Amino acid sequence: MTARDGLPDAPMLALDDPAWTSLRCAQGSARGIPALLAQLDGAREESWQSEPWYSLWSALCHQGEVYSASFAAVPHIVAALAEAPELATPSHFVLPASIELGRALHDADIPDALIDGYVTALARLPLLAGLVATPDWSETLCAAALAASAAATGQHALAELLLEADDVQAVLAHLRTV
Repeated sequence: MTARDGLPDAPMLALDDPAWTSLRCAQGSARGIPALLAQLDGAREESWQSEPWYSLWSALCHQGEVYSASFAAVPHIVAALAEAPELATPSHFVLPASIELGRALHDADIPDALIDGYVTALARLPLLAGLVATPDWSETLCAAALAASAAATGQHALAELLLEADDVQAVLAHLRTV
């Protein structure tokens, strides 16, 4: 159990497990993914274009496609958020949400050995979002947390809407004129 959210830790493929070499990512073998995930400890980059996020996005959710390594990585991303919620960035929420949306859209199979960890990690996201939320969050971070909560609870259309609505005020203004 974690002290922060009270939920069991998700089973994870250890970063030094040789099984990573048999997992696939957008670049082929996922052998480099553990090193990227290890960099999440203490990472505070806001932009998905900063490392390690850029490389994780490129490898795990390339143009909406997901891979076996994507499902192995989600528990590590969620664990990094749970261990240091004060360092929450939009990618802590958006990458797992996008992986779940990609899984659902493409009806991707989760390898049997990774199902428990993936599902458990997703289940932690809504509670973690509530626990780490602060009044000074940006609209982007708030929308990311809400999208992750929606994706984790099977509300894929809502998650996609939250992820695609870059300018909430413009969307609201448009809806008020319809």
